[in-house]
Amino acid sequence: MDWKELRNNAREKLKGFCRVCPVCDGRACAGEVPGMGGTGTGASFRANVEALAARRLNMRTLHAAKNPDTTCRLFGRELSTPVLAAPMTGVSYNMGGALTEKDFIGMIMEGSRQAGTLGMSGDGGDPEYYNAGLEAITAAGGGIPVIKPRAQAAVIERLRRAEATGVPAAGMDVDGAGLVTMALFGQPVGPKPAAELKELVAATSLPLIIKGIMTVDEALLCADAGAAAIVVSNHGGRILDHTPGAAEVLPAIARAVKGRLTVLADGGVRSGVDVLKLLALGADAVLVGRPLVWGAFGGGAAGVQMVLERYTNELKQAMILTGCDCLPDIDDRVLHVAG
Repeated sequence: MDWKELRNNAREKLKGFCRVCPVCDGRACAGEVPGMGGTGTGASFRANVEALAARRLNMRTLHAAKNPDTTCRLFGRELSTPVLAAPMTGVSYNMGGALTEKDFIGMIMEGSRQAGTLGMSGDGGDPEYYNAGLEAITAAGGGIPVIKPRAQAAVIERLRRAEATGVPAAGMDVDGAGLVTMALFGQPVGPKPAAELKELVAATSLPLIIKGIMTVDEALLCADAGAAAIVVSNHGGRILDHTPGAAEVLPAIARAVKGRLTVLADGGVRSGVDVLKLLALGADAVLVGRPLVWGAFGGGAAGVQMVLERYTNELKQAMILTGCDCLPDIDDRVLHVAG
């Protein structure tokens, strides 16, 4: 299977829910939530893509970086790439239901394993979504479950089940606090004050990742609470209209908390060059979402693996052309500043 065939297969299976556009920028699917689009006008979705596109790279070829190393260590695991699968659920109402929730998350986890990296599983209106994620993580021998910002007792109960599976870390996507789909299922979620965040960090033996951080002050709150990592993310533009793109806010956040916790980022990643840009802006690793939906629907676990390996190979090529021999070499020197 080649890239064109994968995308054509995905377009057919996702018909009516994702058009697998030549340029995936949220224009065609604006307002389609539930679905694969961005909320409201789709401005937040577009902002993710546009913020990355606005960055330019300094090309350098007088150096010895001929075979760059993309390996990294996250949450005690050695990974072949800094590209991870973002948590995604709601196959029936967001993606059309051509796959079951169990099959979809199984493909994400197995494809991630085959690509030498980690997948994240999600949580949703149906409790079985979280259960399916834990089962897929166990089958693949690793992964990171991410929990919605439910009531404290409900989050802690899910953390306990995560601990029992031997996962390297767990997460909570606080940017899911206003999800329309959770409300439709009658599942209460909401913001987490600092005291509750500290309680959750203290309640688990696992490194806790807080996903959905878009401001410096909230990144500092996470660091002060003892979180192991944050994900700079606006939930793919699916929560609040007219936010900045993740790449716009990432540099200031990274400067504020680097060294205190791991900084991950997602939003608008469509290539290995986008991965390079987010790393140069301060991320330690990057999450990919929608393109892995295409991978799963277009080619199963092998399709997920294809997307992850394609982005990793593109990252490696971009590292060669910007003079980066390993991931720690990727810094703001890679980015062009006009004038």
